Amino acid sequence: MNAEWLGRLFVCLWVVLPLSAHAWELDSPWPDPLQTNPKELDTGVTLPGDNQPGNCPAFKDFSNPLTLAEAVDLALCNNTQVRAAWSDIKAQAAAAGVARAAYLPVVSGSISRRNDSTRYPGSRIPTQKISSTPLNGVLSWRLFDFGGRGANHDAAMHSLAAALATHNAVLQKTLATVVQSYFDAQVAQSAWQAKTLSEEIAGNTLAAAKRREAKGAGTSGDTLQATTALARAALEKNRAQGNYRRAISILLYGIGLSSQTQVMLADDLHEPLGQAAQDLEQWLKEAQKQHPAIVAAREQLEAARYKAAATRSEGLPALDFTAGYYENGRLDQTATETRSRETVVGVTLNIPLFDGFAHTYKVRASEAQVERQAATLQDTEQQVLMEMVKAHADAVSALGNLDASARLLAAAQEALQAAQRRYTNGAADILEILNTQSAFFDAQQERIRSLAEWRSAKLRMLASAGTMNRADLNPR
Repeated sequence: MNAEWLGRLFVCLWVVLPLSAHAWELDSPWPDPLQTNPKELDTGVTLPGDNQPGNCPAFKDFSNPLTLAEAVDLALCNNTQVRAAWSDIKAQAAAAGVARAAYLPVVSGSISRRNDSTRYPGSRIPTQKISSTPLNGVLSWRLFDFGGRGANHDAAMHSLAAALATHNAVLQKTLATVVQSYFDAQVAQSAWQAKTLSEEIAGNTLAAAKRREAKGAGTSGDTLQATTALARAALEKNRAQGNYRRAISILLYGIGLSSQTQVMLADDLHEPLGQAAQDLEQWLKEAQKQHPAIVAAREQLEAARYKAAATRSEGLPALDFTAGYYENGRLDQTATETRSRETVVGVTLNIPLFDGFAHTYKVRASEAQVERQAATLQDTEQQVLMEMVKAHADAVSALGNLDASARLLAAAQEALQAAQRRYTNGAADILEILNTQSAFFDAQQERIRSLAEWRSAKLRMLASAGTMNRADLNPR
């Protein structure tokens, strides 16, 4: 095969490859030709222990109570930080593709049409007109370097792994935030309901006091105390209602809904069975080993190290292969009537000699970035483990409060029933009945708070360890 046929073949490749690449951009059967997209971009990211990812967008019929699992689904679909972290995965996958493309040849081509007209005013020399169609194609291919491409590729893959871990960390953080907001709203709702019931009972007590006074069995002082108790109950109910509206607004904002959305929360604070607080050291080991924020920081540190290696390799020699085909001259040459075909094949050794010490400072900057990422990793570990320590302390405290609050509620309920019987029989005064009612409602509220604090702390421990999934959201 002579040089002319080689040139023709090169021109065909120059024409076909760009058209194929353009077709890929429009509607490609190979959207990821270099296979850099992680499988999560196709299957979706699943929480640890889950079999499948959640469905987005998530829909909710708000005529039914909102459960914690539904609130989490809405948050994971609507949270802007989750969407931004997902976009970062796509960007890092594309960066990995760019790094992998450095191993492939680069082909470029051009074609132009020239009409060159030269006139000689005041001379008998006729105007000269030359038309030509230069056709150029160039191939360049780096054959060897001192690890620059490999380091860039490894850095890109570690950055992609860091983006995946960061997305998981954002998911866990979102879960923890929604859990806290949901149980805060649930406690506030329970307090509002308790204060509403307290107001109703205070009203019934006032009515009973008035009947006793009318029959001569009670005094006006009892009636005034019952009136004061009713006013206090109404005030506390209004404050509890305000706290509930504030808590529910925070929850709605966290799950991406309008604060005007009418929401009822599910009553899923069931009695726990066989609960126990796991050893703190075990929780800390799990968090340090698998928490996605720590994993992301480790991957970013590895990416920084490879980037530093790539920067150092820029000061070393590189070997490139080049091939070119030029028909009817080159683009930067003057047009001629003579038709020509030129084929160029060569190997170039590039040896950096001196760049004004710019490369030295680039290396220093990359090494400083490695040190910064190492410090970031330590800081991330400290923050994650500190959150775990706090969550574990809250869980231990809440677990200890479960039995105490149960005993307190049982005792307060018995005292209220006894006081109501004595008051009906005239053996107790209004002050005793009001005190026992207040004690009962306080005990009831403490029980609800203890249940909510235990579930919230338990789930926050799972999120602090980076292992929370949808199954954990079910009350057990």
